[in-house]
Amino acid sequence: QVQLVESGGGLVQPGGSLRLSCAASGFTSSSYVMSWYRQGPGKERELVASISNAGDSTNYRDFVKGRFTISRDNAKNTLYLQMNNLKPEDTAVYYCKAAGVTRSTRGYAYWGQGTQVTVSS
Repeated sequence: QVQLVESGGGLVQPGGSLRLSCAASGFTSSSYVMSWYRQGPGKERELVASISNAGDSTNYRDFVKGRFTISRDNAKNTLYLQMNNLKPEDTAVYYCKAAGVTRSTRGYAYWGQGTQVTVSS
């Protein structure tokens, strides 16, 4: 059974840090580009950052550049998002997504259930 399970969310003060994790099971994550998305209150879901299947290339949206770092450990089938200098506008449910990029996995995509991040004093 394919599963993506996020963890690490919570309540943090502005300027604080959190590290999100996304544990993948039921498939080989090294065949998938992995991404973090978020959906704030009353907003559409948006891409935050992505990382290539080998982990050698990353992309960030401008609103998190210099503050967030995406990484992955394919041996552990786990994706991470280190979030520093958090701002109230970062408050959202954060989701991880796996999108297939190899010949055998292209066209497949999986989502986690999300983890809540709240930035407030």
